[in-house]
Amino acid sequence: MLESTSGRKKEKLQQIKNIKIRITMALSKRERRVRIRHRIRKKISGTADVPRMSVFRSNKHIYVQLIDDLNGVTLASASSKDKGLISGPMNKKEMAAIVGKSIAEKAKTKNIESVLFDRGGYLYHGRVKMLADAARNEGLKF
Repeated sequence: MLESTSGRKKEKLQQIKNIKIRITMALSKRERRVRIRHRIRKKISGTADVPRMSVFRSNKHIYVQLIDDLNGVTLASASSKDKGLISGPMNKKEMAAIVGKSIAEKAKTKNIESVLFDRGGYLYHGRVKMLADAARNEGLKF
């Protein structure tokens, strides 16, 4: 009798493992990023004094916003599509660095010294890292 009970438990555990494996294998890149993004957003919330610096990365451009989550207001934004910001052909990492400098300058004009960095589910690598480093070099603290 005891052997059949433990056998049932083992079988149930194996079923749970199989379900978990199927769930993780079925996620696309976008679904995975959305899950990570929600996990980050549970922990980070911006205020007027210390806003959340949210990054969105598309195939061609990069966008960043300083967001006050308590009031639901965007305090400042910058993107690689802004007129006069990007001049001439350059690679996407260079564009991200320019956008990082731009958002840091806009934050300084609004008397914002520190932010909470929200990478938006993207890895801290490449364009996201270049944007963050450029903003830090301009004096933004995070």
